[in-house]
Amino acid sequence: MILVKITNATDVVASKTHKLFAKITSEKIDENLVEAEVIKQMGADLASFGLKGEIAIVKGIDIEKDTLVTKKGFVVKKSQAFPSPEK
Repeated sequence: MILVKITNATDVVASKTHKLFAKITSEKIDENLVEAEVIKQMGADLASFGLKGEIAIVKGIDIEKDTLVTKKGFVVKKSQAFPSPEK
């Protein structure tokens, strides 16, 4: 299992859109936009290597040193299989 934590979603949105848009959107919206695009692209890239699996957007976990910590409100927000089932 591979865990990816994106920490600069607002910066990415600002670099890809108008700076004003980035300033008026909340950090949560920025995170959702970036995470959705990342799993879409990662799924396509991994499938192109012949890999099969699943990618999920998960809230409420963190890594502290070598320990995986689940927090109150832990939820899987979105899950996507790769390659996509229609392929």
